[in-house]
Amino acid sequence: MSDVNGTKAEKKTLADIYSHLPDSPSEKTLEQVDYDARHWSSPVKGPLKPGTVEHKKAMADMFRDTFNPYKPSVIPWPELDPETMQRITSLPIWDIAVQTEGKARLRMAAYADMIDDPDVRDAIARNAWEENRHKEVLSRMVEHYGIPLAPEPPYIEPRDTEWAYLVTGFSECWDSFFAFGLFALAEKAGLFPMELIETFEPVMQEECRHILLFANWLAYHRATMPLWRRPWFELRVVGVLFFLLYERLSLVRTFDDKGVEHTQDNNFTVTGAQSMTDKEVDFVELMELCLRENDRRFAGYDSRLLRPQMAPFAAKLALKGVKLWRQFRDRNNGAQNLAA
Repeated sequence: MSDVNGTKAEKKTLADIYSHLPDSPSEKTLEQVDYDARHWSSPVKGPLKPGTVEHKKAMADMFRDTFNPYKPSVIPWPELDPETMQRITSLPIWDIAVQTEGKARLRMAAYADMIDDPDVRDAIARNAWEENRHKEVLSRMVEHYGIPLAPEPPYIEPRDTEWAYLVTGFSECWDSFFAFGLFALAEKAGLFPMELIETFEPVMQEECRHILLFANWLAYHRATMPLWRRPWFELRVVGVLFFLLYERLSLVRTFDDKGVEHTQDNNFTVTGAQSMTDKEVDFVELMELCLRENDRRFAGYDSRLLRPQMAPFAAKLALKGVKLWRQFRDRNNGAQNLAA
């Protein structure tokens, strides 16, 4: 296992992937860039079957053509009133958010470095670059607002690159689904200034592109791998999902440079709804909001590209269960009232 800050050759190989974009930023207007980041269709006619050259090229072209060239260094962070400042600094997410992006950029760069196919390599390398930009956005925000963070651990090159990439991809699919809903909830509640919401809007849409890429990479990877490898790969996928379940049920305690303990919630994207609004959050309404926002963010992309299914399926299943329980409870309460 080697540290990214290890040998010069290792540093050049991975750091170049996640810190240097393969081509120059677009010269389009901001309005056109924003539209193009949310809308894309392949010119190829007919189905885009996973495993085909057409599907692979569509996946890579989508990710390249929808790139948004915003720069974290020129983001105008709005001034916050004391109440909003307290609300933001008290969210138990900042250490994990910064460190997650730091790990994600390295894991994706390491996986891209393994790939021979130029289209797939380019797409995942771009994903690594965008994860690095997310880390820069978060780092600049916490610095601007003086949010205390625990010292970042060294970012270590993954020993099992495929496992690390799967963990990052499935984690983003799960977290992004709920983050879409929380983001919309925060905007509707008005507890955060609209300037801050607008600042993070491109980042949220970028996460949509990331998980769209991952879902299609996963289908392509399954379709093109030798049959003898499929059983072991599917076992690894199951292992990743159990690992993420365990991780989401745990709390992480870290200490900043002043020795102050921070309790970080690994599952904030699911449990943090009440922090986004001053009103009581209904589970059914929240899940329905997440589903609507998920559909809205994917709506502009070619419908032949696969969408992540795990989190929406879990939300729909939970919705059915809660609605059935409420129907049963209401009938039971009604029967008891009649009997009384």
